Amino acid sequence: MIKLKKKVPLIDQHDKYGFWGGKFGGNFIPETLKKPIDDLTENFEKLRNDKNFLKKRDYYFQNYVGSPTRFIKLDNLSDYINGAQIWAKVVSDANGGAHKIYNAVVHALICKSMGKKYIVGDTGAGYAGKMLSMAAKKFGLKCKIFMGAKDIKRQKPNCDAMKKNGAQIIPVYTGSQTLVDAVSECMRYWVSNCDTTHMCVGSTVGPNIFVKICGWSTSQISRELKSQIIEEFGLIPKKLKLYNCVGGGSSSYGFWSDFMDLNKKQVEFIGVEAGGPKKSKKHAAPLTYGSRIGVLHGAMQYVNQDKIGQIEETESISAGLDYPGVSPLHCFLKDTKRARYTAASDEDALKAYQIVTKYESLQPSLEPSHAFHVAISESRKLSKDTIIVVNSCGDAYKDSAILKKRLGKKYDKSN
Repeated sequence: MIKLKKKVPLIDQHDKYGFWGGKFGGNFIPETLKKPIDDLTENFEKLRNDKNFLKKRDYYFQNYVGSPTRFIKLDNLSDYINGAQIWAKVVSDANGGAHKIYNAVVHALICKSMGKKYIVGDTGAGYAGKMLSMAAKKFGLKCKIFMGAKDIKRQKPNCDAMKKNGAQIIPVYTGSQTLVDAVSECMRYWVSNCDTTHMCVGSTVGPNIFVKICGWSTSQISRELKSQIIEEFGLIPKKLKLYNCVGGGSSSYGFWSDFMDLNKKQVEFIGVEAGGPKKSKKHAAPLTYGSRIGVLHGAMQYVNQDKIGQIEETESISAGLDYPGVSPLHCFLKDTKRARYTAASDEDALKAYQIVTKYESLQPSLEPSHAFHVAISESRKLSKDTIIVVNSCGDAYKDSAILKKRLGKKYDKSN
Protein backbone atom coordinates (compact mmCIF):
# COMPACT_ATOMS: atom_id res chain seq x y z
CA MET A 1 0.00 0.00 0.00
CA ILE A 2 1.32 3.46 -0.90
CA LYS A 3 1.86 5.80 2.03
CA LEU A 4 1.89 9.53 2.58
CA LYS A 5 5.25 10.77 3.86
CA LYS A 6 5.21 13.08 6.85
CA LYS A 7 7.18 16.35 6.87
CA VAL A 8 7.52 16.28 3.05
CA PRO A 9 5.18 18.49 0.98
CA LEU A 10 2.79 16.30 -1.00
CA ILE A 11 3.70 18.12 -4.22
CA ASP A 12 7.23 16.69 -3.85
CA GLN A 13 6.21 13.10 -3.10
CA HIS A 14 6.48 11.92 -6.70
CA ASP A 15 9.03 9.66 -8.37
CA LYS A 16 11.54 10.71 -11.03
CA TYR A 17 8.89 10.22 -13.72
CA GLY A 18 6.44 12.60 -12.02
CA PHE A 19 4.07 10.00 -10.57
CA TRP A 20 2.53 10.15 -7.09
CA GLY A 21 2.22 6.68 -5.61
CA GLY A 22 3.64 5.27 -8.81
CA LYS A 23 0.42 5.71 -10.79
CA PHE A 24 -1.04 9.23 -10.58
CA GLY A 25 0.26 12.22 -12.53
CA GLY A 26 3.19 11.88 -14.87
CA ASN A 27 3.89 13.77 -18.09
CA PHE A 28 1.82 12.49 -20.99
CA ILE A 29 2.86 15.23 -23.40
CA PRO A 30 3.81 15.60 -27.07
CA GLU A 31 7.53 15.61 -27.86
CA THR A 32 7.32 19.30 -28.81
CA LEU A 33 6.50 20.18 -25.19
CA LYS A 34 9.28 18.22 -23.52
CA LYS A 35 11.87 21.01 -23.62
CA PRO A 36 9.45 23.82 -22.57
CA ILE A 37 8.27 21.70 -19.64
CA ASP A 38 11.83 20.73 -18.70
CA ASP A 39 12.81 24.42 -18.80
CA LEU A 40 9.81 25.42 -16.67
CA THR A 41 10.54 22.65 -14.17
CA GLU A 42 14.17 23.70 -13.80
CA ASN A 43 13.18 27.36 -13.49
CA PHE A 44 10.51 26.71 -10.85
CA GLU A 45 12.78 24.55 -8.70
CA LYS A 46 15.31 27.39 -8.62
CA LEU A 47 12.72 30.09 -7.93
CA ARG A 48 10.97 28.30 -5.06
CA ASN A 49 14.32 28.30 -3.21
CA ASP A 50 15.34 31.81 -4.23
CA LYS A 51 15.06 34.29 -1.34
CA ASN A 52 14.42 37.24 -3.64
CA PHE A 53 11.62 35.42 -5.46
CA LEU A 54 10.03 34.34 -2.16
CA LYS A 55 10.27 37.91 -0.92
CA LYS A 56 8.44 39.12 -4.04
CA ARG A 57 5.79 36.40 -3.68
CA ASP A 58 5.14 37.25 -0.03
CA TYR A 59 5.06 40.98 -0.79
CA TYR A 60 2.39 40.59 -3.46
CA PHE A 61 0.41 38.06 -1.43
CA GLN A 62 0.22 40.57 1.41
CA ASN A 63 -0.07 43.86 -0.46
CA TYR A 64 -1.91 42.82 -3.62
CA VAL A 65 -3.80 39.61 -2.80
CA GLY A 66 -4.69 40.74 0.71
CA SER A 67 -3.30 37.94 2.88
CA PRO A 68 -4.22 36.81 5.41
CA THR A 69 -7.90 36.29 4.68
CA ARG A 70 -10.35 36.01 7.58
CA PHE A 71 -10.94 32.99 9.81
CA ILE A 72 -14.33 33.43 11.47
CA LYS A 73 -16.81 31.48 13.55
CA LEU A 74 -20.28 31.19 12.04
CA ASP A 75 -22.11 31.66 15.33
CA ASN A 76 -25.65 31.89 14.00
CA LEU A 77 -25.25 28.87 11.75
CA SER A 78 -23.65 26.89 14.59
CA ASP A 79 -26.53 27.75 16.92
CA TYR A 80 -29.07 26.78 14.27
CA ILE A 81 -27.40 23.40 13.65
CA ASN A 82 -26.78 22.77 17.38
CA GLY A 83 -23.94 20.35 16.71
CA ALA A 84 -20.28 20.96 15.93
CA GLN A 85 -18.84 24.47 15.86
CA ILE A 86 -18.80 25.74 12.27
CA TRP A 87 -16.08 28.13 11.15
CA ALA A 88 -15.09 29.51 7.76
CA LYS A 89 -11.81 30.45 6.15
CA VAL A 90 -13.07 33.31 3.99
CA VAL A 91 -10.64 33.00 1.09
CA SER A 92 -13.14 34.92 -1.05
CA ASP A 93 -11.82 38.02 0.78
CA ALA A 94 -8.76 37.78 -1.49
CA ASN A 95 -8.41 40.36 -4.25
CA GLY A 96 -10.73 39.28 -7.06
CA GLY A 97 -12.96 37.13 -4.85
CA ALA A 98 -11.38 33.66 -4.94
CA HIS A 99 -8.33 31.50 -4.25
CA LYS A 100 -7.24 31.49 -7.90
CA ILE A 101 -5.35 34.76 -7.38
CA TYR A 102 -2.47 32.96 -5.57
CA ASN A 103 -1.70 30.74 -8.55
CA ALA A 104 -2.14 33.60 -11.01
CA VAL A 105 0.33 35.86 -9.18
CA VAL A 106 2.98 33.12 -8.95
CA HIS A 107 2.63 32.25 -12.64
CA ALA A 108 2.91 35.91 -13.61
CA LEU A 109 6.10 36.22 -11.56
CA ILE A 110 7.49 33.06 -13.20
CA CYS A 111 6.58 34.41 -16.64
CA LYS A 112 8.45 37.64 -15.92
CA SER A 113 11.47 35.75 -14.57
CA MET A 114 11.67 33.72 -17.82
CA GLY A 115 11.65 36.89 -19.92
CA LYS A 116 8.30 36.15 -21.61
CA LYS A 117 5.70 38.82 -22.36
CA TYR A 118 2.68 36.64 -23.12
CA ILE A 119 0.67 34.43 -20.78
CA VAL A 120 -2.29 32.12 -21.50
CA GLY A 121 -4.64 30.22 -19.24
CA ASP A 122 -7.85 28.22 -19.00
CA THR A 123 -10.96 28.86 -16.92
CA GLY A 124 -14.31 27.31 -16.06
CA ALA A 125 -16.05 29.37 -13.39
CA GLY A 126 -14.14 32.36 -14.73
CA TYR A 127 -12.17 32.88 -11.54
CA ALA A 128 -8.89 31.49 -12.88
CA GLY A 129 -9.31 33.64 -15.99
CA LYS A 130 -10.30 36.72 -14.04
CA MET A 131 -7.35 36.37 -11.66
CA LEU A 132 -4.88 35.69 -14.46
CA SER A 133 -6.13 38.77 -16.31
CA MET A 134 -5.65 40.80 -13.11
CA ALA A 135 -2.13 39.47 -12.57
CA ALA A 136 -1.24 40.02 -16.25
CA LYS A 137 -2.39 43.62 -16.03
CA LYS A 138 -0.50 44.12 -12.77
CA PHE A 139 2.77 42.82 -14.23
CA GLY A 140 2.43 44.21 -17.77
CA LEU A 141 1.78 40.93 -19.63
CA LYS A 142 -0.40 40.23 -22.67
CA CYS A 143 -3.06 37.67 -21.78
CA LYS A 144 -5.34 35.16 -23.55
CA ILE A 145 -7.98 33.14 -21.70
CA PHE A 146 -9.53 29.96 -23.13
CA MET A 147 -13.07 29.36 -21.90
CA GLY A 148 -15.90 27.03 -22.90
CA ALA A 149 -18.75 28.75 -24.75
CA LYS A 150 -21.25 27.33 -22.26
CA ASP A 151 -19.29 28.79 -19.34
CA ILE A 152 -18.98 32.18 -21.04
CA LYS A 153 -22.78 32.41 -21.02
CA ARG A 154 -23.24 31.37 -17.38
CA GLN A 155 -20.31 33.32 -15.89
CA LYS A 156 -20.79 36.75 -17.48
CA PRO A 157 -19.57 38.85 -14.50
CA ASN A 158 -16.13 37.23 -14.56
CA CYS A 159 -15.96 37.49 -18.36
CA ASP A 160 -16.70 41.21 -18.13
CA ALA A 161 -13.86 41.54 -15.60
CA MET A 162 -11.40 39.71 -17.88
CA LYS A 163 -12.20 42.04 -20.77
CA LYS A 164 -11.91 45.08 -18.51
CA ASN A 165 -8.44 43.92 -17.51
CA GLY A 166 -7.42 43.77 -21.18
CA ALA A 167 -7.44 39.97 -21.63
CA GLN A 168 -8.68 38.31 -24.81
CA ILE A 169 -11.24 35.56 -24.21
CA ILE A 170 -11.03 32.68 -26.68
CA PRO A 171 -14.39 30.82 -26.76
CA VAL A 172 -14.16 27.05 -27.10
CA TYR A 173 -17.00 25.38 -28.99
CA THR A 174 -15.73 21.80 -29.03
CA GLY A 175 -17.01 18.94 -26.84
CA SER A 176 -19.14 19.97 -23.88
CA GLN A 177 -17.97 23.60 -24.24
CA THR A 178 -16.87 23.64 -20.59
CA LEU A 179 -13.64 23.57 -18.57
CA VAL A 180 -12.29 20.27 -19.90
CA ASP A 181 -12.39 21.62 -23.47
CA ALA A 182 -10.91 24.98 -22.44
CA VAL A 183 -7.90 23.22 -20.89
CA SER A 184 -7.41 21.14 -24.05
CA GLU A 185 -7.47 24.17 -26.36
CA CYS A 186 -5.16 26.16 -24.09
CA MET A 187 -2.60 23.36 -24.17
CA ARG A 188 -2.83 23.10 -27.96
CA TYR A 189 -2.15 26.83 -28.23
CA TRP A 190 0.86 26.61 -25.94
CA VAL A 191 2.40 23.81 -28.03
CA SER A 192 2.61 26.24 -30.97
CA ASN A 193 3.66 29.31 -29.00
CA CYS A 194 5.77 28.09 -26.08
CA ASP A 195 8.88 30.00 -27.17
CA THR A 196 7.25 33.36 -26.45
CA THR A 197 4.35 32.42 -24.18
CA HIS A 198 4.00 31.05 -20.66
CA MET A 199 1.02 28.85 -19.78
CA CYS A 200 -0.80 29.01 -16.46
CA VAL A 201 -2.92 25.92 -15.71
CA GLY A 202 -5.71 27.12 -13.43
CA SER A 203 -5.79 24.16 -11.06
CA THR A 204 -3.67 21.28 -9.72
CA VAL A 205 -4.11 19.35 -12.97
CA GLY A 206 -2.03 18.70 -16.06
CA PRO A 207 1.60 17.57 -16.41
CA ASN A 208 3.56 17.25 -13.16
CA ILE A 209 5.08 20.74 -13.07
CA PHE A 210 1.72 22.53 -13.36
CA VAL A 211 0.29 20.46 -10.52
CA LYS A 212 3.28 21.45 -8.39
CA ILE A 213 3.23 25.18 -9.18
CA CYS A 214 -0.47 25.51 -8.42
CA GLY A 215 -0.26 23.44 -5.22
CA TRP A 216 2.77 25.42 -4.05
CA SER A 217 0.89 28.67 -4.68
CA THR A 218 -2.41 27.84 -2.95
CA SER A 219 -0.62 26.36 0.10
CA GLN A 220 -0.65 29.93 1.37
CA ILE A 221 -4.24 29.23 2.48
CA SER A 222 -3.29 26.48 4.95
CA ARG A 223 -0.22 28.35 6.20
CA GLU A 224 -2.51 31.19 7.22
CA LEU A 225 -5.20 28.89 8.60
CA LYS A 226 -2.81 26.90 10.78
CA SER A 227 -1.51 30.09 12.40
CA GLN A 228 -5.04 31.45 12.84
CA ILE A 229 -6.27 28.22 14.46
CA ILE A 230 -3.35 28.15 16.91
CA GLU A 231 -3.92 31.83 17.71
CA GLU A 232 -7.63 31.16 18.34
CA PHE A 233 -7.42 27.88 20.26
CA GLY A 234 -3.83 27.85 21.54
CA LEU A 235 -3.17 24.58 19.69
CA ILE A 236 -4.60 22.40 16.94
CA PRO A 237 -7.95 21.06 18.26
CA LYS A 238 -8.24 17.34 18.96
CA LYS A 239 -11.23 17.11 16.60
CA LEU A 240 -10.75 19.27 13.50
CA LYS A 241 -12.55 18.66 10.22
CA LEU A 242 -11.64 20.62 7.07
CA TYR A 243 -14.32 20.66 4.35
CA ASN A 244 -13.56 21.82 0.81
CA CYS A 245 -15.16 21.54 -2.61
CA VAL A 246 -13.14 19.55 -5.16
CA GLY A 247 -13.14 20.12 -8.90
CA GLY A 248 -9.61 20.24 -10.25
CA GLY A 249 -8.52 20.38 -6.62
CA SER A 250 -6.47 23.56 -6.14
CA SER A 251 -8.35 25.20 -3.26
CA SER A 252 -8.69 21.93 -1.34
CA TYR A 253 -5.01 21.04 -1.66
CA GLY A 254 -4.09 24.56 -0.57
CA PHE A 255 -6.52 24.32 2.36
CA TRP A 256 -5.12 21.00 3.60
CA SER A 257 -1.42 21.24 2.71
CA ASP A 258 0.06 22.38 6.04
CA PHE A 259 -1.99 19.82 8.00
CA MET A 260 -0.79 16.77 6.02
CA ASP A 261 1.60 15.55 8.72
CA LEU A 262 -1.09 15.42 11.41
CA ASN A 263 -3.00 12.25 12.22
CA LYS A 264 -6.30 11.95 10.35
CA LYS A 265 -8.03 11.07 13.63
CA GLN A 266 -7.17 14.59 14.75
CA VAL A 267 -7.45 16.48 11.45
CA GLU A 268 -9.78 14.99 8.85
CA PHE A 269 -9.95 16.17 5.23
CA ILE A 270 -13.35 15.99 3.53
CA GLY A 271 -13.51 16.74 -0.19
CA VAL A 272 -16.89 17.42 -1.76
CA GLU A 273 -17.32 16.89 -5.50
CA ALA A 274 -20.13 17.98 -7.81
CA GLY A 275 -22.82 15.30 -7.97
CA GLY A 276 -24.74 17.14 -10.69
CA PRO A 277 -28.54 17.40 -10.95
CA LYS A 278 -30.38 14.75 -8.93
CA LYS A 279 -32.32 13.51 -11.96
CA SER A 280 -29.25 13.30 -14.21
CA LYS A 281 -26.79 10.43 -14.63
CA LYS A 282 -24.03 12.93 -15.39
CA HIS A 283 -21.79 14.19 -12.62
CA ALA A 284 -18.32 15.63 -11.95
CA ALA A 285 -17.40 13.32 -9.08
CA PRO A 286 -14.83 10.74 -10.25
CA LEU A 287 -13.49 10.10 -6.73
CA THR A 288 -16.91 9.59 -5.19
CA TYR A 289 -18.53 7.42 -7.82
CA GLY A 290 -15.69 5.02 -8.56
CA SER A 291 -14.43 6.24 -11.92
CA ARG A 292 -11.53 4.33 -13.47
CA ILE A 293 -7.97 5.56 -13.90
CA GLY A 294 -7.20 7.16 -17.23
CA VAL A 295 -5.18 9.94 -18.84
CA LEU A 296 -6.53 13.47 -19.17
CA HIS A 297 -4.59 16.67 -19.96
CA GLY A 298 -1.19 15.06 -19.59
CA ALA A 299 -1.75 13.23 -16.30
CA MET A 300 -2.95 9.86 -15.02
CA GLN A 301 -5.93 10.23 -12.68
CA TYR A 302 -9.39 9.00 -11.79
CA VAL A 303 -11.58 10.28 -14.61
CA ASN A 304 -15.14 9.87 -15.87
CA GLN A 305 -14.96 7.68 -18.97
CA ASP A 306 -17.09 5.24 -20.94
CA LYS A 307 -16.45 1.52 -21.50
CA ILE A 308 -13.91 2.13 -24.24
CA GLY A 309 -12.04 4.86 -22.36
CA GLN A 310 -13.51 7.98 -23.98
CA ILE A 311 -13.88 10.95 -21.62
CA GLU A 312 -17.51 11.45 -20.63
CA GLU A 313 -19.29 14.79 -20.45
CA THR A 314 -20.09 16.16 -17.00
CA GLU A 315 -22.97 18.21 -15.68
CA SER A 316 -22.98 20.58 -12.72
CA ILE A 317 -24.59 23.87 -11.74
CA SER A 318 -21.08 24.91 -10.71
CA ALA A 319 -18.79 25.79 -13.62
CA GLY A 320 -15.73 25.60 -11.36
CA LEU A 321 -16.39 21.95 -10.47
CA ASP A 322 -17.62 20.85 -13.89
CA TYR A 323 -14.57 18.72 -14.78
CA PRO A 324 -14.42 14.96 -15.56
CA GLY A 325 -11.05 14.39 -13.88
CA VAL A 326 -9.35 15.48 -10.68
CA SER A 327 -5.86 16.37 -9.49
CA PRO A 328 -3.36 13.49 -9.18
CA LEU A 329 -2.77 14.80 -5.65
CA HIS A 330 -6.35 14.00 -4.67
CA CYS A 331 -6.17 10.59 -6.32
CA PHE A 332 -3.13 9.92 -4.15
CA LEU A 333 -4.91 11.21 -1.01
CA LYS A 334 -7.88 8.96 -1.77
CA ASP A 335 -5.74 5.86 -2.26
CA THR A 336 -3.72 6.52 0.91
CA LYS A 337 -7.04 7.14 2.72
CA ARG A 338 -5.73 10.46 4.06
CA ALA A 339 -8.78 12.26 2.68
CA ARG A 340 -12.44 11.27 2.42
CA TYR A 341 -14.47 12.21 -0.65
CA THR A 342 -18.20 12.55 -1.17
CA ALA A 343 -20.52 14.52 -3.46
CA ALA A 344 -23.32 17.07 -3.24
CA SER A 345 -25.96 17.60 -5.91
CA ASP A 346 -26.92 20.87 -7.59
CA GLU A 347 -29.99 21.00 -5.38
CA ASP A 348 -27.91 20.36 -2.26
CA ALA A 349 -25.60 23.26 -3.11
CA LEU A 350 -28.52 25.63 -3.68
CA LYS A 351 -30.08 24.63 -0.36
CA ALA A 352 -26.78 25.15 1.47
CA TYR A 353 -26.36 28.57 -0.15
CA GLN A 354 -29.80 29.56 1.15
CA ILE A 355 -29.05 28.34 4.68
CA VAL A 356 -25.66 30.06 4.92
CA THR A 357 -26.93 33.38 3.57
CA LYS A 358 -29.96 33.26 5.85
CA TYR A 359 -27.90 32.95 9.02
CA GLU A 360 -24.60 34.63 8.14
CA SER A 361 -23.23 37.69 6.32
CA LEU A 362 -21.48 35.42 3.85
CA GLN A 363 -22.21 34.86 0.16
CA PRO A 364 -20.41 31.65 -0.89
CA SER A 365 -20.29 30.84 -4.58
CA LEU A 366 -21.82 27.60 -5.84
CA GLU A 367 -18.47 25.80 -5.54
CA PRO A 368 -18.03 26.10 -1.72
CA SER A 369 -21.80 25.77 -1.32
CA HIS A 370 -21.26 22.09 -2.17
CA ALA A 371 -18.85 21.82 0.77
CA PHE A 372 -21.18 23.76 3.06
CA HIS A 373 -23.96 21.26 2.34
CA VAL A 374 -21.92 18.28 3.56
CA ALA A 375 -20.47 20.22 6.50
CA ILE A 376 -23.95 21.27 7.67
CA SER A 377 -25.37 17.77 7.22
CA GLU A 378 -22.56 16.06 9.12
CA SER A 379 -22.23 18.69 11.85
CA ARG A 380 -25.67 17.81 13.22
CA LYS A 381 -24.30 14.45 14.40
CA LEU A 382 -21.11 15.82 15.95
CA SER A 383 -20.30 17.09 19.45
CA LYS A 384 -19.79 20.75 20.27
CA ASP A 385 -16.08 20.20 20.88
CA THR A 386 -15.62 19.31 17.19
CA ILE A 387 -14.33 22.19 15.08
CA ILE A 388 -15.50 22.27 11.47
CA VAL A 389 -13.85 24.68 9.04
CA VAL A 390 -15.22 25.23 5.54
CA ASN A 391 -13.13 26.90 2.88
CA SER A 392 -15.39 29.61 1.47
CA CYS A 393 -13.10 29.90 -1.52
CA GLY A 394 -15.24 32.06 -3.83
CA ASP A 395 -17.96 34.71 -3.66
CA ALA A 396 -21.40 34.36 -5.26
CA TYR A 397 -21.25 37.49 -7.39
CA LYS A 398 -20.30 35.48 -10.46
CA ASP A 399 -23.30 33.17 -9.90
CA SER A 400 -25.90 35.91 -9.53
CA ALA A 401 -27.72 35.09 -12.78
CA ILE A 402 -27.84 31.34 -11.99
CA LEU A 403 -29.01 31.92 -8.43
CA LYS A 404 -31.71 34.34 -9.51
CA LYS A 405 -32.95 31.92 -12.17
CA ARG A 406 -32.99 28.90 -9.83
CA LEU A 407 -34.14 30.57 -6.61
CA GLY A 408 -36.24 33.48 -7.89
CA LYS A 409 -37.69 35.58 -5.08
CA LYS A 410 -35.81 33.50 -2.51
CA TYR A 411 -32.53 34.76 -4.00
CA ASP A 412 -33.74 38.37 -3.89
CA LYS A 413 -34.50 38.01 -0.17
CA SER A 414 -31.01 36.67 0.55
CA ASN A 415 -29.46 39.81 -0.93
